[in-house]
Amino acid sequence: MAFRGWKWLLLLGRQNTLAKVWRSRRGGPSLCWQRCCHWSSGKPLAPEVRAFLEENTEVTNSGHLTPEIRLRLLTPRCRFWREKPDLWPYGDPFWAIYWPGGQALSRYILDNPRVVKGRSVLDLGSGCGATAIAAVMSGASQVLANDIDPIAGMAMILNCELNHLNPFPITIKNIINSEAGNWDLIVLGDMFYDEQLADGLHHWLQKCIRIHQTEVLIGDPGRHQFLSHSIHSQLHKVIEYSLPESTRQENYGLTSSIVWSYQPSDSLD
Repeated sequence: MAFRGWKWLLLLGRQNTLAKVWRSRRGGPSLCWQRCCHWSSGKPLAPEVRAFLEENTEVTNSGHLTPEIRLRLLTPRCRFWREKPDLWPYGDPFWAIYWPGGQALSRYILDNPRVVKGRSVLDLGSGCGATAIAAVMSGASQVLANDIDPIAGMAMILNCELNHLNPFPITIKNIINSEAGNWDLIVLGDMFYDEQLADGLHHWLQKCIRIHQTEVLIGDPGRHQFLSHSIHSQLHKVIEYSLPESTRQENYGLTSSIVWSYQPSDSLD
């Protein structure tokens, strides 16, 4: 099966299997930056995992909105673009795709460093880590990347190395529905692919804003699940980017991606 077909399976899986994992991995109270990290600067990767990821991904900075950032991704020149999905040994590699919402967030941060400069930033559902990398490049004082896939955490470290950055802290637990963390800014892209997960995100983000006055930026290319959710009425459009042709082809006709500012009412739903 070609990877384009596999990517379609990943899109469907993101609405089903992965969403169930996010919902089931209930996080405990937010911990301090150092305690919640599973990886940090100086901690080595398992050699066999590093070797597998280096062999089966391609380093690229083309075909997406942020050529300043080099990433290890699955591309047509990779073996697993053609292999059957079940031959990938580490679970569905959502992190190996640079999703359109994340591209828009990363582009916006690189173009507007004042958004993160001197601030603490949580990149929720970080995937390949591109938005977290953009935040570091733009002068954020603290960056925490969060993803439930431990392989994503390892890939983020490789991507930091590619961009000559010390790895930022990474946590691989589900922190949605945990105690509201005290971040200046939360960024999340392509996370609204399941109604129940979207409901949980909506409530948790509202809580972070109410308790800590956290700013929230959301990246999404306009998928139905996002546009039809009640959160959409509480968003302010910040900027829209036209997607590169290769990203359009890989995302089944989506032509642009938008950064939204989340500005909920004072009451929690």
